[in-house]
Amino acid sequence: MDLQLNGKLALVSGSTAGIGFAIARALAAEGAHVIVNGRSQKAVDEAVLTLKGDTGGTLLGFAGDLSQASVAEALAKDHPNVEILVNNLGIFEPKPFEDIPDEDWVRFFEANVLSGVRLARLYLPAMRKADWGRIIFISSESAVQIPQEMIHYGMTKTAQVAVARGLAEAMAGTGITVNSILPGPTRSRGVEDFVDALARKEGKSFAEFEKEFFEKVRPTSLIRRFATPEEVAAMVAYVASPLASATTGAALRVDGGVIKAAL
Repeated sequence: MDLQLNGKLALVSGSTAGIGFAIARALAAEGAHVIVNGRSQKAVDEAVLTLKGDTGGTLLGFAGDLSQASVAEALAKDHPNVEILVNNLGIFEPKPFEDIPDEDWVRFFEANVLSGVRLARLYLPAMRKADWGRIIFISSESAVQIPQEMIHYGMTKTAQVAVARGLAEAMAGTGITVNSILPGPTRSRGVEDFVDALARKEGKSFAEFEKEFFEKVRPTSLIRRFATPEEVAAMVAYVASPLASATTGAALRVDGGVIKAAL
């Protein structure tokens, strides 16, 4: 299927590894020109080099922490005509509720929510002028089923869904769509490193830990395994395309059936 993305300019925040990297690769493989973002220049350069080799596409790099307003403004100045904005930047950290200080709540909100809000605000004028654009927030099944082990993270994922829906309402009648994507447990680099560390601590293999995780922690999963970043990226690439013009204001699940609801 041709997703009609050839020549579209896309920005994927937090895209040097994991789900963001897979999204950048999927978009580039479809012919989009993709801006890769990460906090360090080294990570960005390595990701761009790898993606060029994988896809032969046009890859651009921008190093900087997009949870900072000044960095987001510098990016918009360098690349003012982004047509597809994928707000993937995010952080997570399991921590008991009583141990989460105010500073962590603010830090998580700035990284996971405000980064996407700012970028959307910066790029909407150009999208409005063209009467075409795609804004996608990478949320999580944790937006619906708040994890008790990281409530602050769940709060930010719910907030992303709210922002996406409200912004979609504001874009009614235009060629701009706004959606959120809700991955379930996914074998991204951060999750893989975290699970590997826990598995080694308990003297288990990754496969053993994965099996136990889905039996005890996410028993509602229907695929009973971690999704791959590529499985999430396939959904994002479609939603970013002109073919998805009737899909807006939606919270689209790539959660392996973890959310136990028919709708």
